[in-house]
Amino acid sequence: MKHTLKKYAISALLLGAGSCMAATDMRQVVDSHVTPLMKQQGIPGLTVAVVRHGKVQYFNYGVAAKDTQAPVTENTLFEIGSVSKTFTATLGAYAQAIGKLKLSDMASQHLPALAGSAFERISLLQLATYTPGGLPLQFPDEADNASTMLGYFQHWKPAYAPGEQRLYSNPSIGLFGYLAAQSLGQPFNVAMEKNLLPKLGLTNTYVSVRTDKASQYAQGYDNQQKPVRVSPGALDSEAYGLKTSSQDLARYVIANLHPQTLEQPLQQAIATTHTGYYTVNGMTQGLGWERYPYPIALQALLDGNSTPMAMQPHKVTWLKPAQAQPANVLYNKTGSTGGFGAYVAYVPSKDMGVVILANKNYPNAERVKVAYAILSAMDN
Repeated sequence: MKHTLKKYAISALLLGAGSCMAATDMRQVVDSHVTPLMKQQGIPGLTVAVVRHGKVQYFNYGVAAKDTQAPVTENTLFEIGSVSKTFTATLGAYAQAIGKLKLSDMASQHLPALAGSAFERISLLQLATYTPGGLPLQFPDEADNASTMLGYFQHWKPAYAPGEQRLYSNPSIGLFGYLAAQSLGQPFNVAMEKNLLPKLGLTNTYVSVRTDKASQYAQGYDNQQKPVRVSPGALDSEAYGLKTSSQDLARYVIANLHPQTLEQPLQQAIATTHTGYYTVNGMTQGLGWERYPYPIALQALLDGNSTPMAMQPHKVTWLKPAQAQPANVLYNKTGSTGGFGAYVAYVPSKDMGVVILANKNYPNAERVKVAYAILSAMDN
């Protein structure tokens, strides 16, 4: 391990030799795409982190809040919406790595209250990959709180056989995260903030933003430019609740690019999240992360992050056995709340990635286009 880390540090140092010109070139690339995007979409503030060979460049634009005019920095906290699902997936994979659960376990094994329900026949892996049988994108209004959530699951009836159809769902992966925390003997927020995040080396990522960090928490804005932040809901922490900075997300990308720098159970956990479990419309579903062959055409990446992929059921083809990370792939995840938009993408074989965070929810396609341009520039 020490030899690996030393070798990695030396190579990163050597690669810094031409960083001045690279920084200038990358500034031109990022500016040329971000500046018109912010104007077109009415985005008050945005931050980009560009990761290459273990080094990070930050490009910050606009304001974290209109009233204070505080500038966006790499330490500004943004809601990352469904990018949180990759953290939830990593927590569940970590629980498996230390022997607290198996992805093949039925959901009811980790929550006795689900005995006698459909979840006696639905695995943790199916929950984590949106294939339990048609759980919806969001909880119905009457079930969208902690006190009614369990009753909803107890009475829910699948529309499809478990494992047959992918329907992107907050309740599905949210329940996976809830059960993963149960297996660790901790509430989810504690398991995430006190256990997983420190192990990943993340010091500015929160489920609940600390009081002393409140001034760094960006204000989100809706399509009418009215201030808005994420509302409480059932399994909100598990499905879409994290707040973080571009600096911490860049560290997270580096951890995914170089898991050998982490403790052994986390190395196993990241390998589990990078594993491909089934294919659907050119995308391979990992645990939290979504995977594509690399290089990839822009249209294929746009299609994979389209509204139909998020809103409609799709028949899946399971990989048997599940497929470990191939040589050349791209991982990505979008995330949104009412007032924020996030996108993360990285390519392990090229040791590069990009993080884009904004305090307005804008179309996924626009995020993908900017990230694609940045990754393409790095790969030239």
